[in-house]
Amino acid sequence: MPDSPFTDLDRPPLSEKALRKALIRPGSLWSEITVVEETGSTNADLAEEACGGAPEGAVLVAESQVAGRGRLGRVWSAPPRSGLAVSMLFRPGAAAARPARLGWLPLLVGVAAASAVRRVAEVDVRLKWPNDMLVGERKLAGILAERVEGGIVVGMGLNVSLRPDELPVERATSLAVEKAACVDRDPLLRAVLREIETHYREWVSAGGDPDACGLRAAYLASCATIGQEVRVELPGDRTLTGVATGVDASGCLLVRSGREEHTLSAGDVVHVRPAV
Repeated sequence: MPDSPFTDLDRPPLSEKALRKALIRPGSLWSEITVVEETGSTNADLAEEACGGAPEGAVLVAESQVAGRGRLGRVWSAPPRSGLAVSMLFRPGAAAARPARLGWLPLLVGVAAASAVRRVAEVDVRLKWPNDMLVGERKLAGILAERVEGGIVVGMGLNVSLRPDELPVERATSLAVEKAACVDRDPLLRAVLREIETHYREWVSAGGDPDACGLRAAYLASCATIGQEVRVELPGDRTLTGVATGVDASGCLLVRSGREEHTLSAGDVVHVRPAV
């Protein structure tokens, strides 16, 4: 059976039926869970479904994603069933959906996913602003949010069982490389979605206020960028170097350069490591 998903026993397929049974219940956030064998981009597919009226809480998971995208249009790729490629549709209420607060949604997903991975995989995962997941300075996962009609699609790519020779770039890593306590994608995905639901419910109940629901404090506690000297590559081929001092009420990064503090809503952050 060369085309069977069970030919690689180290990378078994996810069970859509089992995930639905575990996560979809009356009153839960998650309303639909679909697992596909292969797609170009889970974010693009779910965005199309959202425009067609898909409900909040729709989740799309791909065993293989051949045109995955990261921030700034970067390609995100991995062998089939070696990671989690998952996108989620959120339709927050009017208060949480205000532009000044909506920027917290991808950060919320980062906080929740990092917490779940730390608990289940027992790996010390930290966040790089805005929401890359790092082990040390090596990238374990990336998160990308995109606005759609009436909502937001947030996608996550998490490296689970990739071996060193399969990593897409030198500064990437995987749970297997980090000798995690769990490299089974099923309990990892369940834990991540449950953690996201908890944080999302609290955030929406607080009208999207990151301080009232404790989200900003949780993010600062998980973020490896704060307190670091950073180099930020900005739109328009500009670069800013300084010390990351915090995030503001909109989730923007605060960077002090000289005597001036800059508020950044976008940019590619590099942690500047001290010379040895």
